[in-house]
Amino acid sequence: MKRFRFPLRPVAVLRAHHEMRAREAFGTSVHAYVRAEEELATTRARVAALEAELFAGRRERFSAADEAHALAAYRRECDVEGGAERAMIAARAAMEQRRIEFLEAHRRVEVVRRLEEKARSAHRLANQKEEQAEFDDRAGRRFAVRQPLFSS
Repeated sequence: MKRFRFPLRPVAVLRAHHEMRAREAFGTSVHAYVRAEEELATTRARVAALEAELFAGRRERFSAADEAHALAAYRRECDVEGGAERAMIAARAAMEQRRIEFLEAHRRVEVVRRLEEKARSAHRLANQKEEQAEFDDRAGRRFAVRQPLFSS
């Protein structure tokens, strides 16, 4: 029986390496997206707390200087929130791009894997046919040299 040799083995190894790198890049982008989402949530919580503080301050005694400082801080936090939201959107877009790249790399690996399965199946079938032919040949030779039990 001949040993199986897949001629596209180097291609399979190279594509598996590319898939691994794409998976790692996708994982990194997922972590960056999660960090950006957490940063946005933290910033939104700070903005909400500042809004509540501003609203609560208006119920009490009014001080124009304090209100001006609070409003300036609120505007800065809103700007930070906008930047965090843009960063989160950019991270999501990068994550989607890395996901598409990973899926493409995985599809390429699967193509080579299916080709290898087909080649293995064809190799196995050819070996089985060869083995069956040997059995048939051996049985034919045995039958040809066999002496008859009864002579006439």
